[in-house]
Amino acid sequence: MRKQIDAAAVAIMVTLCLAWGLQQVALKAVAGDIPPVLQVGLRSGVAAALVWLFNRLVARERWLPGVARGAGLATGGLFALEFMFVAVGLRWTNASHMAVFLYTAPMFAAIGLHLRLPDERLTRFQWSGIALAFAGIAATFLGPALMGGGTPASPLWLLGDFMGVCAGAAWGLTTVVVRTSRLNDAPATQTLFYQLAGAFVVLVPVALVTGQMRFHGTPLAWASLAFQTLLVSFISYLAWFWLLRRYLAARLGVLSFMTPMFGVAMGVALLHERVEPAFLFGSAMVLLGLLVVNAQGWVRQAFGRRAQDTHGAQAS
Repeated sequence: MRKQIDAAAVAIMVTLCLAWGLQQVALKAVAGDIPPVLQVGLRSGVAAALVWLFNRLVARERWLPGVARGAGLATGGLFALEFMFVAVGLRWTNASHMAVFLYTAPMFAAIGLHLRLPDERLTRFQWSGIALAFAGIAATFLGPALMGGGTPASPLWLLGDFMGVCAGAAWGLTTVVVRTSRLNDAPATQTLFYQLAGAFVVLVPVALVTGQMRFHGTPLAWASLAFQTLLVSFISYLAWFWLLRRYLAARLGVLSFMTPMFGVAMGVALLHERVEPAFLFGSAMVLLGLLVVNAQGWVRQAFGRRAQDTHGAQAS
């Protein structure tokens, strides 16, 4: 039985969210030395090998047979597509923008699971959260034009932001594929390996074909790659799956919304990005809407417990 969130889980989640929020900043910070597409391809290949070795030597989990050509291929392709959108989008928009739009994934996952699984039907309360999140996305896109003021430096910032939303959609669809296929019963290492291997197989050839194989091995570039490979793609993902096996997923999902806030803060602090008022307003709507979608079970349980306590007090 999964446990309630405790202090250890909160501390681990804060660390994970910091790492996830920093990955867009790390990608963009060394884009002049290594194109983001190549960065993601290389880090995914090395991390996939590490996950395979970890399972063979440490975890020793038995992988399900016969899923590599079906659900495994689909999750690997979607994971590659997600980070293709991230890598391309970062050429035109801020890392802080990408950090927020990437985390629209739970919204797309919720809609997809609503259509595929009867026990994942959305309530009216959750649909209101999705409507609020979509309104927030619209506000971030239309706000600069309607309100005036600053926009990201690139003239193609709108396209970059759209790529971020597409990345979130691809991530959400990955969740749908995993939940509705045999991978739902597969060990975490197996699912993670398929995703990382798929990104490596797709993105490195894309980088080669599109002339994005530039590699200047500066100290910052090596440090960024090491951070992305070891901490983000290997350790943090395994830690996340470990948490999911021990704690209630809804609570962890709510805590994960610290990630875009950390991403925005670090984009401003480390890359000196300018954050527009329209973007902050729209982002707040997006995050609030996603919290409504994902926290309903938590809120219902909390109010239910409070009602029971009140009823018990009255009865006594």
